Amino acid sequence: MVSQLEIKESEGGVLLVFLGGQWRAGKNVHSIGEIERSIVERRDVRRLCFRVNGLEFWDASLIAFLVKCEDLCRRNGVVFDIDDLPKGVKRLLFFSSKRVGGEVIEAPVEMSFLGELGKGVVDFFVGCGDVLAFLGELVLSLGRVIFGKGHARWRDFVVLVQDVGAEALPIVTLISFLVGFIMAFIGFTQLKRFGATIFVADLVGIAMVREMGVMMTGVIMCGRTGAAFAATLGSMKIGEEIDALRTTGISPFDFLVTPRVLALLFMMPILVIYADFIGVFGGLVVTSSFSEITFAEYWQETQVALTMKHILIGVYKSIAFGVLIALTGCLRGMQCGSSSSAVGDAATSAVVTGITSLVVADAIFAVLFDALDM
Repeated sequence: MVSQLEIKESEGGVLLVFLGGQWRAGKNVHSIGEIERSIVERRDVRRLCFRVNGLEFWDASLIAFLVKCEDLCRRNGVVFDIDDLPKGVKRLLFFSSKRVGGEVIEAPVEMSFLGELGKGVVDFFVGCGDVLAFLGELVLSLGRVIFGKGHARWRDFVVLVQDVGAEALPIVTLISFLVGFIMAFIGFTQLKRFGATIFVADLVGIAMVREMGVMMTGVIMCGRTGAAFAATLGSMKIGEEIDALRTTGISPFDFLVTPRVLALLFMMPILVIYADFIGVFGGLVVTSSFSEITFAEYWQETQVALTMKHILIGVYKSIAFGVLIALTGCLRGMQCGSSSSAVGDAATSAVVTGITSLVVADAIFAVLFDALDM
């Protein structure tokens, strides 16, 4: 027995399609040509309804036929009604009709350069709005936590402090030492031509305290802590743990975001000061190894070059950088999608956004401190 297809017109712009017989792959099944002609010829068709009339067997061929009918209806602005079809057909059609989360995904449309540019501008301002909304929620949450009205657990804060602080010391030590070592080596090879190798201490000390110490620590924390924040919150969102917190009346910001921001805000200046010291030590190793400058001479020159102004500039930057890293990591984690690759995408986006924001912030600080003569 072959597939059967009968089309009947009804009142109110409804086109009825009766399906019957056996719909088997490889057999002569009906095409959507008859339905398409009926919709085109009758310009008043507003709904396409399917009915079952002696349907004995069906397989993927019927699903493929219905998917084509759905695309036809979408192109012509016709409602696609499958309420009277068997449950198995509707279930398979749901998964076969390019749907995710109950929403139809349209085929990608090629846009012109101006279209892409306009979309990028719109996405940028939408993202700025999301950032401002997130920042507002964080400020309110900080107020609740500070005044004891939030749901933050301080034992979680202690664990986070250990994670973002003590456990980050090995990588911060290695990178800071190498940065100080490299700067001192380059400075030494240039300054020895003029017999001014003692000024390597000035170069390394000021560069590490004002710029390189805080910047390299920020980049490390973006790749380590910012990505970890995004991955953790993204996994919790996919597992519906964040929704569970909201259901029980607990603010996710109080419980998850605010402790992370406070932990990084607290530990970032300490890590930066530690990185500055290790970087200066790296410069000392180079200078004492390749010249006759003693430890005492190098240290005395470093003390002369460095002032409290230089140290405070690095501390101010570290506070701002800590907030930026925590914000980008938590923001991307809370914005995580529901697909299997969403957590990785969120972590990658957190690192890229975090490092970019650090560079922009550092440029703004440079202009600001120059205007303040610092």
